[in-house]
Amino acid sequence: MRQVLWWLIGGSRGGRNRLRIVHALEDRPRNTNQLSNHLDLNYKTVQHHLEILTENDIVTTEGDSYGQLYFLTARMEQNLDVLEEIAAQAEIDTNES
Repeated sequence: MRQVLWWLIGGSRGGRNRLRIVHALEDRPRNTNQLSNHLDLNYKTVQHHLEILTENDIVTTEGDSYGQLYFLTARMEQNLDVLEEIAAQAEIDTNES
């Protein structure tokens, strides 16, 4: 999981947005539109990052179509401390504008 998180968060241009998405889902499940509004990101951008996070077992979905909700996987929830460690080492601040 550490390697996957380094690649997704610490080692790519979209890492900051992926980290923000994970933090938002840590708070509560959301659909793509809710994440887009909450994070003030383009809908297509959020959709792209969610696809990558889903493919890498970071998030999972329930429901279908527009109302599909995203949740953190149990594996991700067990590794939130690793995520924070990687974010700190990569010097990613989710509070930046």
